[in-house]
Amino acid sequence: MIVVVDYMMGNLRSVLKACLLTKKDVIITAERKKILAASKIILPGVGAFADAVRELKKLKLFDLLKEKIACGTPFLGVCLGMQLLFSRSQEAPGVRGLGIVEGEVKRFSNRLKVPQIGWNQLEIRDRTCKLFKGIKNKSFVYFCHSFYCQPKDKRVIAAGTFYGRSYCSVLSKGNIYGVQFHPEKSQKTGLKILSNFLK
Repeated sequence: MIVVVDYMMGNLRSVLKACLLTKKDVIITAERKKILAASKIILPGVGAFADAVRELKKLKLFDLLKEKIACGTPFLGVCLGMQLLFSRSQEAPGVRGLGIVEGEVKRFSNRLKVPQIGWNQLEIRDRTCKLFKGIKNKSFVYFCHSFYCQPKDKRVIAAGTFYGRSYCSVLSKGNIYGVQFHPEKSQKTGLKILSNFLK
């Protein structure tokens, strides 16, 4: 069973619809029992870091997601869902994220138009990352975010994107994947990346 986690912080229907186009069985749920039984987990997210942490804890899913990741369940964080993999964010000082990836979520420079909204390119750095099967370097995907992830270990950066600076737009660490863009809004490229994860 493939689960899209419902914690009131994402465009869940769009993600579900995109996943169903890959011909896989996917459900949206906040039920602990179903998440515990999931063979793969997608954590989408739109909104604020602190609100997302609060909702996950309120639903008693925060520690459960950490346990599922630790036991090797394939996990995909999308946009805010990727940022939640980190322990801290400049958006919410003092609020701890899942802490799966060392590093920090930082705000784009005030010199830039924020949020970054629209199409930008993926500079693929790790061709072994399974998300990129059939994906060309410098493919365009759709972004909408004001904060970016900065992992301490640069080896987890599977792809970067340039917006005022180069930042991590795709991360890969064992069974954990994160994409800063919205695959459900990224047309064929996004659907292919989702399909690669679901396979």
